[in-house]
Amino acid sequence: MSISNRKPGTTKEAPAEPLKRAISSTMKAIARKPEMEIVFAADKPSLVGDRARLPEPPRKLTAQDIAILRGHSDSMALRLACHDASVHRRAAPEGDAARAVFDAVEQARVECVGSRRMAGMAGNITAMLEDRYHRGGRYEEITDRADAPLEDALALMVRERLTGLKPPKAAEKLVDLWREQIEAKAGADLDRLGKAVEDQRAFARTVRDMLASLDMAEQTSQGEDSDEDEDNKDQSSEEQQQQDGEAEQESAGERSEVEVSDDATEELQEGASEASDAPSGDWDDEDENSEADEAGEAPRPREGKPNDRPQTDYKPYTQKFDEIVTAEDLCDAEELTRLRAYLDKQLAHLQGVVARLANRLQRRLMAQQNRSWQFDLEEGALDPARLPRIIIDPYQPLSFRQESDVNFRDTVVTLLIDNSGSMRGRPITVAATCADILARTLERCGVKVELLGFTTRAWKGGLSRESWLQSGKPANPGRLNDLRHIIYKAADAPWRRARKNLGLMMREGLLKENIDGEALDWAHKRILARPEQRKILMVISDGAPVDDSTLSVNAGNYLERHLRHIIAEIETRSPVELIAIGIGHDVTRYYRRAVTIVDAEELGGVMTEKLAELFEEDAGLNAKPSRGARRRQ
Repeated sequence: MSISNRKPGTTKEAPAEPLKRAISSTMKAIARKPEMEIVFAADKPSLVGDRARLPEPPRKLTAQDIAILRGHSDSMALRLACHDASVHRRAAPEGDAARAVFDAVEQARVECVGSRRMAGMAGNITAMLEDRYHRGGRYEEITDRADAPLEDALALMVRERLTGLKPPKAAEKLVDLWREQIEAKAGADLDRLGKAVEDQRAFARTVRDMLASLDMAEQTSQGEDSDEDEDNKDQSSEEQQQQDGEAEQESAGERSEVEVSDDATEELQEGASEASDAPSGDWDDEDENSEADEAGEAPRPREGKPNDRPQTDYKPYTQKFDEIVTAEDLCDAEELTRLRAYLDKQLAHLQGVVARLANRLQRRLMAQQNRSWQFDLEEGALDPARLPRIIIDPYQPLSFRQESDVNFRDTVVTLLIDNSGSMRGRPITVAATCADILARTLERCGVKVELLGFTTRAWKGGLSRESWLQSGKPANPGRLNDLRHIIYKAADAPWRRARKNLGLMMREGLLKENIDGEALDWAHKRILARPEQRKILMVISDGAPVDDSTLSVNAGNYLERHLRHIIAEIETRSPVELIAIGIGHDVTRYYRRAVTIVDAEELGGVMTEKLAELFEEDAGLNAKPSRGARRRQ
């Protein structure tokens, strides 16, 4: 007879549950955040705010699997414990390439802080990095520096300098491709990083100097350094004067100061970006040379005409190779059917959840519809108000009435889905299923839906880049890739005919680069041409616009700047209501009305909730007519 301490009637605990609890407790302790939320899922690991998503442990755990999982948790916990977001934002350089290096090196710093203090943590992070670079198999046979991300190579070299740990074997070739150039230009800066690893401000200044040595950013000014040093001295002297009993108040004050500085920094950055994006024609020549400038006053923008529009330097090198295609053009009917079946199989367990959300959305939408009565009909419900005349005159015909629904103000919803390579896997399958359910639900409510996607035809530029190379590489070519905009479902097409088209998102090789600005402009122009009174455009994306071919020959923020320009045009000048949902990516810095989710499976709930909010807002603006009112003939 077996003996067990388990209470009768309780289910047996999964083997990985004790490990999950131990990792969660350790992570909260290292991060000093006992209330943080930790989930385990099959999606890629991520950290947004105080919510962390870790990989789901396999059923048959090995020591290597445990080390990799602990490496992810240690990395995120150190990020929360040793990283100050406000300091990072203030010191961050402009340009996507420099910012990517700056972010990667800062992450390497926080991981090195833990690795230098605890050997076990160093082993866990090493296992995580080895798994990361080995899993994709991208870098083990790499031979071209163009395929080797500089930020990864530099982060691994910084880790090597700070801890003495060699790069993972899977990333050795990646580092070797860049090592000679980095050592020649910024070797001295790398040596200085070891003295500042515990001081984020000093470390950031050294990284900025390193970026300047690599011709990627301007060097930090001496004045800024001295000001920050004085601030640090003042802060340290104040801390020495604090009594032990005031420690809690001091820490609370520091936290509130960080929050305020975060908000202030974001406002300053937004203002700076708007000023830098403004055309030179917005300023008077007289203002530039006026006495006000000499006195230190900022020049004032002249009052623009109502028809003035902000300009942008964005341009495509050529549009000859761009394409706007339907799903049927890219795939035959038989393959679409097979891909749709594969999509349904992948998310069979999620169908019920999303369907319930769709039913909830439908109930909320139907409850907002205006109703009225039609009288004196030949069929329907008997009208009791007309019965007295039948009693008076039995030869009078019976009178019927019928309640009629008046649908929402003519509405069309466009769903624009990012089809970039970073959406591969669970995010794109969840997005496709949610789009399917949403289209079906809104169609029941009389709302037309258009489903669009955007990607590029090729990696690394395609025919556009080849044309540019053949033309002698002219300077400032602009966008240098072939666009592919996909129509999965036109607004006038019924859902039953377009259902299988969404299976195209499962096709291998479809998802490539993402150039969001032009895709958003395309979707906006399509919905503007619609006759409906109300137009809603919803964007689903998991990152900033990225196209290696374009960014390699233009400014690092070239695509991002154009995206901001298009968003500003829509939000300030267009009747279209724009919403954005970011999957593991903060889109609130681009869009006014936006929400960020961590787990792709949250997408269905967020989509339905946001649409319901929009329709409820519209219902509040349009008062319902009285239920018993007679419809005018």
